[in-house]
Amino acid sequence: MKLLSLLLFFFFMVQMTKAQSEPEYNYDESKVPEFKVPDPLLTFNGDIITSSEDWLEKRRSGLYTLFEENVYGEVPGEIDDLAFEVIEQGEDAINGKAIRKQVKATISKNNRSISFTVLIYLPKEKSKTPIFLSHNFLGNHTVNEDPNIIMTDAWVMNSDKLGITDNRPKESSRGARSHRWAIEKIIDGGFGLATIYYGEVDPDKNDFSDGLHSLFYEDGQKNPKPEEWGSIAAWSFALSKTLDYFETDIDIDETKVIAFGHSRLGKTSLWAGASDQRFAGVISNDSGCGGAALSKRKFGETVARINTSFPHWFCDNFNAYNDNEETLPVDQHQLLALIAPRPLYVASAQEDEWADPRGEFLSAYYATPVYNLFGKEGIPSNIMPEVNQPIQNTVAYHIRTGKHDVTDYDWGQYIKWAKKFVE
Repeated sequence: MKLLSLLLFFFFMVQMTKAQSEPEYNYDESKVPEFKVPDPLLTFNGDIITSSEDWLEKRRSGLYTLFEENVYGEVPGEIDDLAFEVIEQGEDAINGKAIRKQVKATISKNNRSISFTVLIYLPKEKSKTPIFLSHNFLGNHTVNEDPNIIMTDAWVMNSDKLGITDNRPKESSRGARSHRWAIEKIIDGGFGLATIYYGEVDPDKNDFSDGLHSLFYEDGQKNPKPEEWGSIAAWSFALSKTLDYFETDIDIDETKVIAFGHSRLGKTSLWAGASDQRFAGVISNDSGCGGAALSKRKFGETVARINTSFPHWFCDNFNAYNDNEETLPVDQHQLLALIAPRPLYVASAQEDEWADPRGEFLSAYYATPVYNLFGKEGIPSNIMPEVNQPIQNTVAYHIRTGKHDVTDYDWGQYIKWAKKFVE
């Protein structure tokens, strides 16, 4: 009995220690702290922006700099060279409806270089096609079962479900994420799709030795400086460089490129759209903390949690706001406002509380006054729409049934919206 009592006491102490060491995450709206939403139209001097001209001349660049210095990090210089090569092309893809191109992009600096492959599907017999551009999580070959898609040789996350071991892709994973990419629906809608495996730009691990960052290092440098870019900014940079290729491809309308992303890649599409105004539109799918969701709500994933779990995503300066969101000089609605007046779509999933659907919606709502300066319609009320009842304005929003994912329903809404506001 004495031994049993000791064992029970030890178990109790372990559980207590574990409970004390693991932070609790809030999923209760009544426990959201009171906070002041930073006014996107209020300048640092206390003046109110009343015109689109003043927004562009007096407010936008200062806000962008705050995000660059405190959240995503700045790109530490210019590249030396950018080259493209079409390494494969097929004329009878996606049930004969599309052409397929695979383009190798090479970025060079300081006598070092990295390359990534852009997989492109375009509808046949259509010139100057508008296109969705996005990264993917596990390799281009996972977005469709097409056997002609070149398999990456870059580092990938292991997955028991997909049979990925030793951080190397397997043939068994071909087409494994096709449910997230409604390619035939996109083609039928008159759009193209381009995607890049993000791990070819920067592997998604806390190691800055083997991706885009290393090209910019000074002698002896092993990590970006505290104010310099994390992985999200590097992935965004690659999307921007892909736009440079689109400007050379006669089959693609480079003025109608929509940056799309899901989850961490939704954070990426938002920063890409804010950083490069050539993007004609931006879609954030379930992007959550550091994406579309308001940080100061501290609902679901928080700044401390994301910086602890993924310390490489943002610049080191962002760590100053761990459990300290109230001192953050910006919030994510202002990031969305940086995309104005270009079309913006924010989407959530009902069961994805970790990404804070209400916080994503409110960001779109609080960004709307900036769009109004340009005569654009956004989110008219702070009351969330019903599930599966989209608001489709220049600033669009929906919350759908289901979990953290990309579905045919999502793509159906994006295509409908893009036809009206981008095409």
